[in-house]
Amino acid sequence: MKFDDNIPIYLQIKNYLYHQIITGDLQPGQKLPSIRQLAVQVTANANTVQRSLSEMVAEKVIESQRGKGNFVTLDTDLIQRLKQRLVNEQLAIAYDQLHSLNLNDEEIITEFKKFLNNRGAKDE
Repeated sequence: MKFDDNIPIYLQIKNYLYHQIITGDLQPGQKLPSIRQLAVQVTANANTVQRSLSEMVAEKVIESQRGKGNFVTLDTDLIQRLKQRLVNEQLAIAYDQLHSLNLNDEEIITEFKKFLNNRGAKDE
């Protein structure tokens, strides 16, 4: 995993795991790799990985079972809310950046539609 120096590593690991859960690479109820395995997988310190997992347990995105490991929550509503939160965060970033270019809301929508149309044409 390539890390951004401007964002704490434990947050980047959380976002990586969120992405895995939201995209279905990690299914509800699925066991996560061990802390050491995750540390090797993301090339980070095991303590940093533990901090990420601890926060995710506090958020109830994953559940820790003593002696068995960590598991993705079975609460699909919570996963859906997590997805919506992450989408809103990304949209807020894009919105703020476009506003800083002096685009109003209508112009942002127009540009986004043009972007989608152009992107769709590339996929065909």
